Amino acid sequence: MPALLRAEDGRTVPPGRYFRMHMVGYFEGIASERGIAWRCSDSISLRDFLRLESREKVPDHSWLSKTRGRLPHEVHERVFGWVLKLVAEQGLVKGKRIGLDASTMEANAALRTIVRRDDGRTYREMLTQMAKESGIDTPTVDELVRIDRARKGKKLSNEEWTSKTDPEAKIAKLKDGRTHLAYKPEHAVDLDSGIIVAAALHPADQGDTATIMGTLSAAKNTLGQISAAPTKSEPSELVADKGYHSRAVLKELDGGLWKTRIAEPKQPGFSRWHGDDKARAAVYANRTRLGSAVGRLAMRRRSEIVERSFAHTLDRGGMRRTWLRGCENVQKRYLVHVAGHNLGILMRLLIGAGTPKETAARSRAYLLFLYTEPAVAIILVAASPDGFAIQAMAVLAEPA
Repeated sequence: MPALLRAEDGRTVPPGRYFRMHMVGYFEGIASERGIAWRCSDSISLRDFLRLESREKVPDHSWLSKTRGRLPHEVHERVFGWVLKLVAEQGLVKGKRIGLDASTMEANAALRTIVRRDDGRTYREMLTQMAKESGIDTPTVDELVRIDRARKGKKLSNEEWTSKTDPEAKIAKLKDGRTHLAYKPEHAVDLDSGIIVAAALHPADQGDTATIMGTLSAAKNTLGQISAAPTKSEPSELVADKGYHSRAVLKELDGGLWKTRIAEPKQPGFSRWHGDDKARAAVYANRTRLGSAVGRLAMRRRSEIVERSFAHTLDRGGMRRTWLRGCENVQKRYLVHVAGHNLGILMRLLIGAGTPKETAARSRAYLLFLYTEPAVAIILVAASPDGFAIQAMAVLAEPA
């Protein structure tokens, strides 16, 4: 990792400032890097946080973009791991119960820019050609809409369409029901504290059963850095919803590092195993663990804690829509974002507030006026979680 990086005006800038500025983006809920640079320029306290001299300029958004390209993905993982060690030192990472879930993140690309993989035609060009084949030489917008509604086999498949601006973004349905180009963030969360121990970014068209192994591998590696990795003799509980339930997944995880409590979807009739005794044993063992009192409590805990991690990082943290392109770029930013989430939990433990704004809101100031005939007394009382300060001033009617 380079000791210094060069800005646009030739100044050398420490790379730690890059990570600090992105932490500001998380705590302030700012999605774009232009907004982060503007916010840091507008606040004296944030300038102190970035360790800027009085006349030193805040690095602009282009410096953030270039720095992200120069710093490899491994450096961002090391920063995430360093923050995880900080919270582990305070006993916030148990590693005994891990909740798993995924969400969607809107990509910085529009559906109207997608093109066909076979011939590079846009969606509008395809409809125009269909109109000409039906006898309409110069179709209007309304005619194109009617042709689009009437055509058979209408669908947007990632096998047939891709984005010119961000080829790694995939067509998917977002959490609010809209169809858009998106990415799929997946969290492995310590259910005892809410700390995110792994945050992986996957293509949005991959199902949960296809991405679970990659996220579990990342969780195992990060837990190993703080001596909390699961072993076959002491496996960790894996709690997930029914999207992760499949015979292949349960069979692969059975008897390994993870003791599964994965919700099972309701199926009509009886299951047929076709001689696959290992899959049957794994499914029945998971069902037994899921139906216990401990399993029901773990599922309720998962629905609360894991969903909260997405609410903090994506919704309140401003990452529900990314302004970057390319899976690697987005994942670099997202790792720093998740590190900020973990720092917020550590701050709440140490000072009772999870964000700087919440800390400032906890402070109170009172201005008191005491009036008498010979003088007026003005008393300022400032209170904070750490203590209070009093300043008094008297104004005499007749100077002594």
